[in-house]
Amino acid sequence: MDQDINKIYHNTFGVSFIWKEEGSKTPSPKIQIIFRDMGFYLTHREIIQFQQQISYVRSKNPCAVCKRKERNRFMLLKTPCKQVDLAINALELNAIYDLINGTLFHLELTEYINHTCKN
Repeated sequence: MDQDINKIYHNTFGVSFIWKEEGSKTPSPKIQIIFRDMGFYLTHREIIQFQQQISYVRSKNPCAVCKRKERNRFMLLKTPCKQVDLAINALELNAIYDLINGTLFHLELTEYINHTCKN
């Protein structure tokens, strides 16, 4: 499968990548993000919106006083897909946070290197 994708970022929870398109010189405008048996096909802007929603849930984290905060899925995380919300626990929230931030970092670094540094 590695020959079919351009991997952007991965952690122990998930992976983000862009599908290679044969004969195309421009990469796909959508990024595939896969975690917890789900795949999201998102634009750069949608990933930024997802990052903002994750940051909001992290700031309003009701888990601070729970005894089983790492295992119980009682936080609701809205996704850029309006029909899909996720029930997650604190560990999953932190893993998704890392995956999304790592993805954005690598996308923006690539953009900086390929466009800004060429000028």
